[in-house]
Amino acid sequence: MAGFSCFMTIFTKHNRYCMKIVFLDAATMGNVSFEPFEALGDFVRYEHSTPEEARERVKDIEVLLINKVLVNKELIDSAPNLKLICIAATGVNNIDVEYAASKGIPVRNAVGYSTDSVVQSTYMHILSLVGGGQYFDNSVKSGSYSRSGMFTDPNWNWWELSGKTIGIIGLGNIGKKVAQIAEAFGMKVCYFSTSGTGHCKDYPSLPLEELLAVSDIVSIHAPLNERTLNLIGAKELAMMKPSAYLVNMGRGAIVVEQDLADAVDNGVIAGAGMDVFVTEPVPEDHPYLKMAHPERMRLAPHVAWASVEARQRLVGIMAENIKKGW
Repeated sequence: MAGFSCFMTIFTKHNRYCMKIVFLDAATMGNVSFEPFEALGDFVRYEHSTPEEARERVKDIEVLLINKVLVNKELIDSAPNLKLICIAATGVNNIDVEYAASKGIPVRNAVGYSTDSVVQSTYMHILSLVGGGQYFDNSVKSGSYSRSGMFTDPNWNWWELSGKTIGIIGLGNIGKKVAQIAEAFGMKVCYFSTSGTGHCKDYPSLPLEELLAVSDIVSIHAPLNERTLNLIGAKELAMMKPSAYLVNMGRGAIVVEQDLADAVDNGVIAGAGMDVFVTEPVPEDHPYLKMAHPERMRLAPHVAWASVEARQRLVGIMAENIKKGW
């Protein structure tokens, strides 16, 4: 901390830190302001970085900022002056944390910045699926409604959330807020603890099989680890109600993608909303893009975390992580 105290003194006198900060994949943050980083030192941003470019760009830096860039042994060894790694995310799956620690380099993530953003996106998918938003929008825009001669379109059966059951997989901060909003809609809430510890007493903790069987909506808000990898496949989907929907806001690999595409196409479940994928961006031959019934799916390009407010909060948290020193 003595070195950091020196930085604080320099900051006070000159309003700048004497360190070089590099963001290797700043394009992932969109048009958010990077002023908090610029105020902390010699800040350089690169929109994208290949592995080769990344190794060249970190040679003389002290602070590394990344979102999805792979930070492995090779990259860390390319930065002999590196003192801190800050990730623009909660998860650190793409960082070799153990190797960084062996070199005395702390890794700091960002917790809680996207809770409201992800919860809102969750209900965007749920309400669109349950309420038939895509169908009704097309009914008007296609001219079908104009030609019908009726004041309404009764050809799509949509249903109310009130009285239905939502099963939440992963009841962390995001899952809890999803549960609270579900209650406001008049829904029943249950959850499955992926850690095996039913820590929340506000709602019943159920085995996965039971949760899948009783839920009208299953909403995933769990991290990806050895317990959740391929957690939902053909066997689990067959346990769900044919009228039920699956929403995944956790990580793509929690769901077996081909199995889900088949289940939705074949009417095993009514539909699904996906914000995350095993490979991002999705390849053009992805199962979700080759479905016979694409109208039963709602897809978003991993943007649930990325409201304007969430991205600005994220920059602020990362800047604070830099200020904490190492």
